Amino acid sequence: MLADQLAADGASLALATFGPEPTTIAVANIGKDGLAEYEFFIQGTSAPNLTPQRLPAELPVEVKALHLGTLGLVLEPMALSLAELVRREHGRRLIMLDPNIRPVLATDPQYRPRLDSLISESTIVKASDADLAWLFPSLPLREAARALLACGPRLVVVTLGAEGAVGVNGDGEVKVAAPVVQVVDTIGAGDAFGAALLAWLSDHDRLDRDLHLERDELHAALEFACLVASITCTRAGANPPWRSELVRA
Repeated sequence: MLADQLAADGASLALATFGPEPTTIAVANIGKDGLAEYEFFIQGTSAPNLTPQRLPAELPVEVKALHLGTLGLVLEPMALSLAELVRREHGRRLIMLDPNIRPVLATDPQYRPRLDSLISESTIVKASDADLAWLFPSLPLREAARALLACGPRLVVVTLGAEGAVGVNGDGEVKVAAPVVQVVDTIGAGDAFGAALLAWLSDHDRLDRDLHLERDELHAALEFACLVASITCTRAGANPPWRSELVRA
């Protein structure tokens, strides 16, 4: 079902792996405010079973960026496999990291050191305000974003929910507001934001490991990402918009 949906949406499965395990499942419980709390069913399922042997020996030249995060940084052997892939590729491609930290799962002593290493190898780190509070509990948000930038990324983007997003790079800080929408639920909003940011960079020929954005470029990229995320929040489930629906694209 998942493969058919991806193919119908135009996603390539050329680099996907298929195994006999059942699909890893996250069950979302939606509160009255549209925010979701998750329960994960992991044992014996497919996602954690991504082994280093299943990684492609070489990525196609048209692959300009890699995106990873969330359970991919927690579950073994998937976490180790993805860390090896980033270590191999970060000198050649843009790496975008979304920690999307789940404290209930982030209990392995190796989690934080691996996350710190991945942050240092990433071009972009997209983190929520909750992620920053976990990473730098003693720092205010903007100081935490600067501390994260000092770890090695070229750009740190902090999502603030209904308050929009802040982008921080070597030239300073840019904040954009989120469009006001009627929230159905927030499932997939962060992923949609990240996908939209990568899409904007691709459209403007900025998918570069040595990324540098001028203030007006960063503002436009964040505005586009907030638009996509906000539309996703108006729908049930992880259901991002098509380009034809982005009236401000």
